[in-house]
Amino acid sequence: MTENDYEIARELKELLAVRFDLIDFRVFGSRARGDAENDADMDVFIEVESLTPELKEKIHESTWLVGFKNFIVISPLIVSRFELEQTSLRSSTIILNIMREGVAV
Repeated sequence: MTENDYEIARELKELLAVRFDLIDFRVFGSRARGDAENDADMDVFIEVESLTPELKEKIHESTWLVGFKNFIVISPLIVSRFELEQTSLRSSTIILNIMREGVAV
């Protein structure tokens, strides 16, 4: 991950941590691997304690604001602790890849 990508991710994580009950935050995909094209989005994994439609919308608004400020599209994958621990999502390919290859910020 480039230093600039890390700084953008850190800014978003800090904003989310102040506003929400954030458990985990990771960058994944091409930006995490460091092989992203200039116009690639930043994929972020966000785990929160509990998730409602309203909370999900507020998180999306926060990611949009940070992305807009930094001229990058940020694509969040937002999950609750329950979803990650108690549903089949925990064994999905994307979650396993994020846990193995995602960059914790």
